[in-house]
Amino acid sequence: MAARQYRGRVFLFLRSDHDLQAAGGAAALSFARAPVAAPSPLDTLRDRLHGIDWTPDLGQRIGSLDWWRGLFTCTALIGTLLYTAPRIEPMPGDAAPALRGADWEEARSQAIAPLAWGATSGRRMAANDLVRPLAETPERPIEERTATFGAGDDFARVLQRAGVGGPEAASLTALINRAVPLSTLKPGTQLDLTLGRRPNRQVPRPLDAMTFRARFDLNVAVSRVGGALVVTPQPIAIDNTPLRIRGIVGSSLYRSARAAGAPAKAVEGYIRALATRLSIGSDVRSDNVFDIIVERARAATGEVQLGQLLYAGLERDGRKVQLVRWDEEGRASWYDASGTGERRGQMAMPVDGRLTSNYGVRFHPILGIMKMHKGLDIGAPYGAPIRAAMDGVVTFAGRSGGYGNFVKLTHGGGYASGYGHMSRIAVHPGTRVSQGQVIGYVGSTGLSTGPHLHYELWRGGVAVNPRSVSYTELQRLSGDALRRFRAKVSELLAVKPGA
Repeated sequence: MAARQYRGRVFLFLRSDHDLQAAGGAAALSFARAPVAAPSPLDTLRDRLHGIDWTPDLGQRIGSLDWWRGLFTCTALIGTLLYTAPRIEPMPGDAAPALRGADWEEARSQAIAPLAWGATSGRRMAANDLVRPLAETPERPIEERTATFGAGDDFARVLQRAGVGGPEAASLTALINRAVPLSTLKPGTQLDLTLGRRPNRQVPRPLDAMTFRARFDLNVAVSRVGGALVVTPQPIAIDNTPLRIRGIVGSSLYRSARAAGAPAKAVEGYIRALATRLSIGSDVRSDNVFDIIVERARAATGEVQLGQLLYAGLERDGRKVQLVRWDEEGRASWYDASGTGERRGQMAMPVDGRLTSNYGVRFHPILGIMKMHKGLDIGAPYGAPIRAAMDGVVTFAGRSGGYGNFVKLTHGGGYASGYGHMSRIAVHPGTRVSQGQVIGYVGSTGLSTGPHLHYELWRGGVAVNPRSVSYTELQRLSGDALRRFRAKVSELLAVKPGA
């Protein structure tokens, strides 16, 4: 058997058949590692140093051999860093000499110095003997000022607040009042004034010019001519063509009309006017056409004012509802195109809400006894507006026992109505109100368990069920009133939509 070594391995193989036989007649092959030489002392030291932790955590095992070894390593590193750090020596230089006298003044005038020194930024010449200080700052030759006329204000006092002298303000107020009644001025009117030069600061500046908008159709200009003030009214051309808006009702009559450009108050008035002839919820369909005409004033200066609703129309199923606002004897009513005004059906509900207690005998929720309930309780949010059920006159408005804040109205035909538990009253005794006018707001005053309206109705002084009363009222125009009404209807219907 022979052995050879190749790359650290020893290969054993048989030399001859005799060797095979000596091995028992079967070929055998075996492998084994060569003997390893003993390591040198240098390798042993390297392995030992390699296994040492030279940077242990100095916060643990304080005082142990590893800790002292780490402290030595840290100290050695710091010392090496300090030893090998570069040496920085100060560089010699020459300091500029301090500025004095005129040089200092010139330098300071160009520097951004503390405000306490009175310095400014930017180049300027320092003062010299040729500069003479001013005794006082010169005034501007004119001043432009603006004043606002407030509610309950006095015109002369407004001028004085703007800097006009008292005597001149009084004389100017008298001049303007002769041209335009100052009582018609609206709060918020803006005055644009120009004040001129004055001889000294001990007297007010004189007024040179002033302009203001006295009315929607009138400007007023004041100017000084030959030392005297002259007031010049300047009329403004106004186009009073009404605004007509038409459109499809769609899913919501209110939203469609608002989207078409109708003012919110006009749309609310339009719906209330239609409600006197038909049921908005059931009679108005999505394919109907609404027709609204509103007062409009357009000034030549570009301003536009929208007023009250003039015409409420609705086209449905080939038929037209045409209602025209007609003012007579200081009272506005709605008439159809033929000159007939009619309202029918039950009295209008005074508040939007749900019925919580009917008319009749019931168990009183506070007194705890069976008691006659002489009206209707209508639950509504606190502060919701309460409206008059029909036209009438306020005969009582104030506190009334268990009713709390209470309002009583008298109507034609021997009827009267009462509204209790209000949070706030919006009318005064003796006031004439129309159907739908706000007379107060829902509350819970008096004997009440929550915000609601107690609504009562009397006929001939006897309480009746408000839900059992209906009425029909017809008003017909005739003679000259009818002719004027028809002329107004023709004028309104001649207006083109969107014009």
